[in-house]
Amino acid sequence: MERVKSRIELFRAQAGELVVALPETGIDLAWLARPLAELGLHAGVSFAAVRVQMPASRRWSTPDAAFLAQLLAEVDAPGRRVELKGLPPELEKLLSLARGARRTVAAASALRSSITERIGLATLRGADGARAFVTLLGEVVLLLPRFLAGRAKMRRAEVIEVLAESSSRALLIVAVVNLLMGAILAFVGAVQLKSFGAGIYVADLVGIASVRELTPILTAIVLAGRTGASFAARIATMQSNEEVDALTATGVSAVEFLVLPRVVALGLLMPLLYVYGCGFALLGGMAVAMPVLDVSATAYLAQTQKAIGGAHFAIGALKALVFGGLVALLGCHHGLRAPRSAAGVGAATTSAVVSSIIGVIALDAVFAVCANALKV
Repeated sequence: MERVKSRIELFRAQAGELVVALPETGIDLAWLARPLAELGLHAGVSFAAVRVQMPASRRWSTPDAAFLAQLLAEVDAPGRRVELKGLPPELEKLLSLARGARRTVAAASALRSSITERIGLATLRGADGARAFVTLLGEVVLLLPRFLAGRAKMRRAEVIEVLAESSSRALLIVAVVNLLMGAILAFVGAVQLKSFGAGIYVADLVGIASVRELTPILTAIVLAGRTGASFAARIATMQSNEEVDALTATGVSAVEFLVLPRVVALGLLMPLLYVYGCGFALLGGMAVAMPVLDVSATAYLAQTQKAIGGAHFAIGALKALVFGGLVALLGCHHGLRAPRSAAGVGAATTSAVVSSIIGVIALDAVFAVCANALKV
């Protein structure tokens, strides 16, 4: 009896339209779990429009909207949307969004069926991300003159916090990593060179490898996992809380306020951390070479000074400068593009670290090719 009553009260066809007469008491929550055919909607019948009728004394509720969204999912034909009539503008916009999201999910599910299409979509996403990164880089470069002139819109406390995050709080881990790297490099070299009676050249190996290659790379990777991840997480959280939108609404550029101070701070501090890391790398190499090869500290330092030239330090410092700017840019880039959710913050942090490490290694390869071409 209830089913017959529902059919009479809910649905009727009129002049090619489906008329939905919502009862005075509203939609029963139990109806949302039932197929619409049990409520009187005939399958296979197409309608030009859906007209909703409801007593004027009632206000719309969440079950009403959920029921109408379920109904629209049933009556919408592939490639054609049924027109909605008799709804207030707010509810009509909400249902339009629900229909658009449903079509997006359906389209994405259909595209996942082919591995070729998956590869194509991944390529398009990568190209879109690369374009956004280049755009961000261009905006930062254009804003540098404003920063140098002292006219950039940023808070001094924010700049000081970024400087502390990028320098003093990273000193310990940079020192430990480079010290161990120098010690390992010296031990491996000593085992091989000692058999040839050329143990003193361990100083050359440690000095050139550390100053020119390993110290800038390891320092950049450490900062990518520490500072770059922090940049991404902080900006992604601001994006989730709509703080970035608030900055834009007040006329403040998010790139100028958030990205520029981080890029400048990390770019300028990386060469200082590089020199600091080089000292610990050479110290670690000397600490191993002295007992293993029976070399005095004076002889080791003299050989190191003889092996390392100004060109090696110039190349290493330039790498550190570029790597620092890259790590900061990638951290901010992924933070600004993060989805507005807790999962989005985690994904942005992971993406920032991974892309920073890959970018540092790729740029180091470019530096090696250029240095070889220039005979430096």
